[in-house]
Amino acid sequence: MARRLLPMAVALTTAALIGMNPSTAAASPPGTKDVTAVLFEWDFASVAKECTNTLGPAGYGYVQISPPAEHIPGSQWWTSYQPVSYKIAGRLGDRTAFRNMVNTCHAAGVKVVVDSVVNHMSAGSGTGTGGSSYTKYAYPGLYSSFDFDDCTAQVSDYQDRWNVQHCELVGLADLDTGEEYVRKTIAGYLNDLLSLGVDGFRVDAAKHIPAEDLADIKSRLTNPSVYWKQEVIYGAGEAVQPSEYTGNGDVQEFRYAYDLKRVFTSEKLAYLTNYGAGWGYLNSSVAGVFVDNHDTERNGSTLNYKSGADYTLANVFMLAWPYGAPDINSGYEWSDADAGPPNGGRVNACWQDGWKCQHAWPEIKSMVAFRNATRGQAVSNWWDNGNNAIAFGRGGKGYVAINHESSSLTRTYQSALPAGTYCDVQNNTTVSVNSSGQFTATLGSDTALALYAGKSSC
Repeated sequence: MARRLLPMAVALTTAALIGMNPSTAAASPPGTKDVTAVLFEWDFASVAKECTNTLGPAGYGYVQISPPAEHIPGSQWWTSYQPVSYKIAGRLGDRTAFRNMVNTCHAAGVKVVVDSVVNHMSAGSGTGTGGSSYTKYAYPGLYSSFDFDDCTAQVSDYQDRWNVQHCELVGLADLDTGEEYVRKTIAGYLNDLLSLGVDGFRVDAAKHIPAEDLADIKSRLTNPSVYWKQEVIYGAGEAVQPSEYTGNGDVQEFRYAYDLKRVFTSEKLAYLTNYGAGWGYLNSSVAGVFVDNHDTERNGSTLNYKSGADYTLANVFMLAWPYGAPDINSGYEWSDADAGPPNGGRVNACWQDGWKCQHAWPEIKSMVAFRNATRGQAVSNWWDNGNNAIAFGRGGKGYVAINHESSSLTRTYQSALPAGTYCDVQNNTTVSVNSSGQFTATLGSDTALALYAGKSSC
């Protein structure tokens, strides 16, 4: 969740992601495809269509949808993060549309992750998007004042574990997840989603829920090993740390996104040679990575769609680099950071009405298949010019070069690829690799090259 107080209420952070701990939790998303398209505030009918038309064919393993539960009224995006009941009755569609979306995405080979808001309820009173009446501490048929934490002040001290996990995030009624009834009720909501075919959950504001409470809730699920990713924002010296949550499943590694912004805007790509655990991050097997998410693109802590080549190339690098499991943020244009989705979430077509569709940008989409083809292959044949041109292989399965310099670069690269003709999927041109694994290529400023086994023609 975001820490700033929005007008009349709230900004929440979305995150956490993907990794794998085979003994206890489904961390890196199970299966052979670990890239998630986060279709932020897309309605369910639009998500279904996109699974069929783009996500499945491109090789995305997962789609993450925005919170489906009934929420407070209002056009701002953050109203989705103030639930007032656990009915599927938000602005993005009803239960039937949700079920149809899950079935359609599954038919396209895409699994569904639900952004789940279970730390808190709302900050006010009124009538929700599905007709439910509520006040801040009373949700008829669901929760009463006894089900909320005793601290009704806002979270104010991140050095104090109790304050972080028992007080109210940006003024939202904080559920007492230590209570049996609350745990059972949250698990009931998640089990209802599982009954509709959902494949995993992103736990919003997980940092504000004790890890043991989440473990208890997860143990009550009909599928306790379901894919589970948690939003736990790293803060140096803070009382609650992301590593506490890895026993439950994946944890979003915010440092990855923060540092990518710094490297791509003011440092050297050559520094990325050991990116990931070598920088002190979580183990790759339990880390969810991203270039931006819906909060960070708005608060300036990461790159975003307005960042030009920095953004595009950072996404190319993330998909090519074998650390964590990547989320591709796909949202909409904004000047007002609170503005909700165009057309109430209906996407008639990509790149219209303000929908940015980053998941379908050719430079990004083409790298999803690259990642799938190179899965399990270590980095090999690293090269850099000491500055902002880098290249590396993924064993004998793939090779990527990125030129973030201000002028073009021509050189002969050494790969471990077998001899043959390959499609450079970044430029839709063919490249010939000789019997020594070498090839010569010219890369324009702020462009990339990507070759992988099995893709010989463009």
